[in-house]
Amino acid sequence: MRGVPLILAAVTIFSVSDALAKHLGQFLPPVEVAWMRYAAFLTLTLAPVLRGGPAALRTRAPALQVLRGLALVGSALSFIVALRFLPLAEATAINFVSPIFITALSIPILGEVVGVRRWAAVAVGLAGVLIVVRPGGASGSGAEVLLPVLTAASWALAVVVTRKMAGADRPATTLFWSAAVGFAVLSALLPFDFVVPSAVQVGLGLLLGLISSAGQWLIVLAYRHAAASVLAPFSYFQLVSSALLGFLAFGAVPDRWALVGAGVIAASGLYTAHRERVRAKERAALGP
Repeated sequence: MRGVPLILAAVTIFSVSDALAKHLGQFLPPVEVAWMRYAAFLTLTLAPVLRGGPAALRTRAPALQVLRGLALVGSALSFIVALRFLPLAEATAINFVSPIFITALSIPILGEVVGVRRWAAVAVGLAGVLIVVRPGGASGSGAEVLLPVLTAASWALAVVVTRKMAGADRPATTLFWSAAVGFAVLSALLPFDFVVPSAVQVGLGLLLGLISSAGQWLIVLAYRHAAASVLAPFSYFQLVSSALLGFLAFGAVPDRWALVGAGVIAASGLYTAHRERVRAKERAALGP
């Protein structure tokens, strides 16, 4: 039961960080917002890594670490861009189709076999996305609705790559590489789209980085105390917290179709988590 309050706190923090990113995105370029977030992220990852000396920076899978870092920064940047155009609740709901991409990517990267029932869950999740972005809905019908889909796909790639290199490096090393790769990419892009921020905006940007990093750490703690299949249902509380913050901070009220679509996406993700749990039990029963 320790994992449940931790995951609830984490997803609530993620909603707060998303709301901050949406606010800052109204005044600053997305690359700059992401850069400030990653600056705080990198700073926080330096302390535990440097405490272990230069050896703590070495990785057994440098190519996979770079790929994971690129996927994560792509996910963060595309979502910040999406928040400029979409209501917070709708963008969050569409982003929850990541289990669909995890299922698809696990075939070529991890060599997993996906059965008919899991593919059916994928189809249901895609239907939920179509319900959320239906023409005339709050999120509109433009290309901007593809941005949270890209966010979900990038996040899924990071998750699958993490599974691929399981046990290769310590968590602190992986976090540092992810922060360093993302910071390097954003630093290269920053001169092309930069606006001088105010002192308040700098403070909010650093707060964004601290909050999102705290959320990531709470996720790590939650998964130490409970299995992913147990925590999956509670992660969808972010749909509620994002809708509430979207209303309080921006006056956005999801329409009924957005709520229905979010429910369909959640049902698809929960069933996928259930099938993951069943398959894990089957593999455990088979033994080595």
